[in-house]
Amino acid sequence: MLPKKILRIFATCDVEKFRRNYEKQRRNLAVKLGDLRPNQVTLHTFRHWKATYEYHKTHDILHVMRLLRHKSIQNTLRYTQLVDWKSDDFTCKTAATIGDYSKLIEVGFEYVTEMDGVKLFRKRK
Repeated sequence: MLPKKILRIFATCDVEKFRRNYEKQRRNLAVKLGDLRPNQVTLHTFRHWKATYEYHKTHDILHVMRLLRHKSIQNTLRYTQLVDWKSDDFTCKTAATIGDYSKLIEVGFEYVTEMDGVKLFRKRK
């Protein structure tokens, strides 16, 4: 992560303008859908989601703590929530050669096991 030097997002818009625009778009979407649930999704919700997802992906709470730039692990634990991820949330691939292995690993697949000389990989959708 880059150090925060200014309160600008995407170089032309400060945080407050970005937040107000997001809230306006969120309200418009809620009206269009006739559903108030989009109004419950704040920018802070995305931070919680990212922390939970990273913890589930890496099982490394210290990595998440560094990602969120927390000084205390207690703060990080508030952000990460234990989620019962379903097993069908994965894309599975097989590989038989070293070239295939490296291609799958480069795009984020993780090794699971080997069966009949073929290695099985998976990646969260």
